[in-house]
Amino acid sequence: MKLRPRALSALLVSAAVAVTAAAGLGATALTAQATPDSASASVHANMNHAAVAPLATGDDPDGDGYIPAVPQVTGVTPSWNNPPDRYFHEFQANCSVTKTAPDDPIVYAGRPGASHDHTFMGNTGTNANSTTASLSAGGTACTALGDLSGYWMPTLFNGTQKILPTGPQVIYYKTGVTDYTSVRAFPKGLRFLVGSPTQTAAEFRAHKGWVEGWECGESFKNTEFPANCPVGSQLNIRMQSPSCWDGKNLDTPDHKAHMAYPVTKPGNNDNVCPASHPVAVPMVEFKMAFPVSGNMSQVRLSSGSGHSFHYDFFNAWDERTLNAMVEHCIKGGLQCNNRGYDQFHPEAGTVLGPDGRLP
Repeated sequence: MKLRPRALSALLVSAAVAVTAAAGLGATALTAQATPDSASASVHANMNHAAVAPLATGDDPDGDGYIPAVPQVTGVTPSWNNPPDRYFHEFQANCSVTKTAPDDPIVYAGRPGASHDHTFMGNTGTNANSTTASLSAGGTACTALGDLSGYWMPTLFNGTQKILPTGPQVIYYKTGVTDYTSVRAFPKGLRFLVGSPTQTAAEFRAHKGWVEGWECGESFKNTEFPANCPVGSQLNIRMQSPSCWDGKNLDTPDHKAHMAYPVTKPGNNDNVCPASHPVAVPMVEFKMAFPVSGNMSQVRLSSGSGHSFHYDFFNAWDERTLNAMVEHCIKGGLQCNNRGYDQFHPEAGTVLGPDGRLP
């Protein structure tokens, strides 16, 4: 379900590039840089995440790969209601890059250095040993200070140079179902993987989270990186997560089975959650902008070619803050910025104060 026009907002992109100090990081930390071990990217490329055996960790003490929700959400049936039409039902989480590292606290939990290189955003302390508790006690490079979540994706390279997004990146929280009033906030500790480093080009193109593929200049819908991008432009990608949860598990061994994409209600085009995953939660959409242009022949991901793009989400939002944003923006049918303000509906007010916190 695509609920937003394809065209990128020039205002949002320019704002994201301009605001670079939200995380309190030096400018050099977020610029293109040489990798200390350029061979490591190829060594860890194309790893089969689904084949990685779970390891006992703080959130999964028995090491079976299942992390049960406490409490579980039961007695929910997918909503087939059709509320008053509102074109937007979303808010932004604007989060900056914090570091790169060959870690993955979901797929390679407890195994520092085991993954291909990832670019991390959001929580400033995310590492291979991160747990719900450690993230919740950490800091954030998101403009909403209650967003302590970890977000990460394979690192982009141009030759041996790491190309890191500059400034806060746009991460949308939207509805994925027609009944936007049925969406509820993520439970603390929910985590999942969107896409796969081992997916084929055809699988990437057919992925339910696909949104136009790789873009730059006037080139759209690319499965692989464009051969050339206009000098001074940026390489963009958008990808959407599943938005239906089973209500039982915060994680599963493949990091996907507890989540599902909406299905179409029989007889019309309404999107509803399947009975197996009845709980509607926000759809997370990455909208990344990489400062690379010109000849793109040496551009690659640490996971492989362009079609290997994927990303991870580990929810550690302050529960009151996330609930307030979901209630006001998604369930309220608004197009909110990172503070919960809709410029087209100023009468609705704002969720967060100028300091990025609940009043």
